[in-house]
Amino acid sequence: MADTMASCREFEVCVHTSPGLTCGTFSRLWLNLIGSQGETPPISVREGEHLLPGSSRAVRVRASDPFGRLLLVRLRLEARTGFPNLDWHCSRVEVRRLADGPETDPEVFLCDRWLRPADGDVELRSGKLCLLKDETEEKLKQQRLRQLQNQQKLIRWRKFVDGAPQCVDVSSVSELGPNLSYTHTSPPANLHYLKGFAGREEAWESFTKLETVFAHSGHQNDIAKFVKDHWMEDWYFGYQCLNGCNPLLLRQTRRLPPNLSVTSDMLRPFLSAGSSLEQELQKGTVYLLDYEVLDGVPANVVNGKQTYLSAPLVLLHQNLQGQLVPIAIQLQQTPGPHNPVFLPSDPGCDWLLAKMWVHSADFQCHQLASHYLRTHMLGELCCVATLRQLPEPHPLHQLLMPHVRTCLQINLRARASLLAAGGVFDKAIGCGLDALPVLLSRASERIRYGSLCVPEDLMERGVDTLPQSYYAQDARRIWDALHRFVISWVDLYYRGDDAVQQDSELQHWITDINTHGFNDNSGFPPSLRTKAEVSKFVTMIIFSCSALHAAVNFSQLDFALWIPNCPAFMTRPPPQVKGSVTEDDITSFLPDVNSSVRVLTVLTMLSLPAINFVPLCRYKEEVFSDSAHRRLVAQLQAELKAISDDITERNSQLELPYPYLCPGRIENSVAV
Repeated sequence: MADTMASCREFEVCVHTSPGLTCGTFSRLWLNLIGSQGETPPISVREGEHLLPGSSRAVRVRASDPFGRLLLVRLRLEARTGFPNLDWHCSRVEVRRLADGPETDPEVFLCDRWLRPADGDVELRSGKLCLLKDETEEKLKQQRLRQLQNQQKLIRWRKFVDGAPQCVDVSSVSELGPNLSYTHTSPPANLHYLKGFAGREEAWESFTKLETVFAHSGHQNDIAKFVKDHWMEDWYFGYQCLNGCNPLLLRQTRRLPPNLSVTSDMLRPFLSAGSSLEQELQKGTVYLLDYEVLDGVPANVVNGKQTYLSAPLVLLHQNLQGQLVPIAIQLQQTPGPHNPVFLPSDPGCDWLLAKMWVHSADFQCHQLASHYLRTHMLGELCCVATLRQLPEPHPLHQLLMPHVRTCLQINLRARASLLAAGGVFDKAIGCGLDALPVLLSRASERIRYGSLCVPEDLMERGVDTLPQSYYAQDARRIWDALHRFVISWVDLYYRGDDAVQQDSELQHWITDINTHGFNDNSGFPPSLRTKAEVSKFVTMIIFSCSALHAAVNFSQLDFALWIPNCPAFMTRPPPQVKGSVTEDDITSFLPDVNSSVRVLTVLTMLSLPAINFVPLCRYKEEVFSDSAHRRLVAQLQAELKAISDDITERNSQLELPYPYLCPGRIENSVAV
């Protein structure tokens, strides 16, 4: 059809406004057509034919000069004097040649975006996605370049924390513009029983008062009730390392850390009969939690009082029942007489308090490293690089943006509220504003590319075969399904590895990510040389911004509602001797009443899926309606449905289900 258009000199252009209630505008629309040999003069939609929601407005355009093949439609909004300057959401533009003979199908130029008078000229193109090398028209190559040059002026990098991935350089959501902002519609949160504690700066007096608050705030949460009933039990401590809100730190060890003051004789009573620590290490049944990233991090001052952090080392053992249980806890990194190793045989209060210190340390690492850094900051890094280096016709731009677009707005708001002065980290969490840049920088320095890729991560940490490792089981299945989908997508556009190497836009993209992302020792690929490397890297981004985010975000309230299970800080220093703590002392280590409840209030809001929730890979973008794309998406959704059914069936047989990676509950992007 494009060749027949080359000889035609008159066109009917139909402009479609999207149907949403606010998609219309008072502004006047100008348009012109760009051909391979010339272009038509701008023409406006007729006076009186308003751009109303769901409307279609047709104009006739005549090319008086040599025109050639139709390549682009150029749109420009002009604000009208005396009327509000409203954004306009254009669905598409259809262009049909007018000639004698049978009527031809229109050529469709997808838009699906907001336009503003301030945008100036906006050029739409038809046809399929393609790589730069596959463009056949010089004008289309130049259009790609103009788009990127414009994006690089609008979307700039800014340093948030030294040593951590950079963020977008804007100060408000309005600066992002309507196409990079979104409306997050949350259901009403039940905060009724958490209100009224703001002025309560005192400590919790007893477990009885904690239970009273929980009876009201957690009575409808079955997982939280299970946590409260079992949080003191060693098997459940280990279970949370595998399936809690931070399942990313536990790793198998075959050699003891040199700064952990344990001996084989010390641990023999907690191992299998007749076995030794050396034998268990060799068998691979010993696991380690090491919070060295917190060593020396400055603790916050909350309610005018100093709080305390620790950097524990924890040994766990897989027993003959398949349970993972803690067998030694050292609360600080440097061994010494005032840094005892706590054991399961110690007085019950000592052992319980040691586990609470570990949970408090884990809270800091979960919030800032596993959650914010590995999903939010990573997503924003890749989003900014995609906007700056991959033009809209690039197939990876279209594949990635539904998964990373929301990162810009949610992170901008987090930096202005949760992570800012007066926010929850400043007022209620052990890692406050002084600690935040230290921990983010250290955690970024320790990130390795392999740890972001599920198969390598699970195998390297040795958790892939543990019988109760439901996060590992579910994460691997979802990764594999996403990976097969991405491989097929890449196959549509890259005929071989040489096409990857010759894709200058792709290489600029990975360079931008590396330049503004993690350090040179992170193992991130400096360039992408093969189709396999591209597929793995893109899968990593999609998984991190969808499934991983679901696992570390939507689980956090369940494990934190019972406050002793997840203290946001400790109000007394770590014990330096054993036998000094009584049951009445334990609650005095917990965060004050008002700060505890403030954390729960924030976690309640963050853990609510949006009403306008978009499930994993339920793409709404029109580009995915192409037949080849539609087939791939249908195959992926069938796989995800099978995984979801299997997880649901498994969970029905478990006393404590693991629901967070059920694909129907995974959001398509980082939206909260």
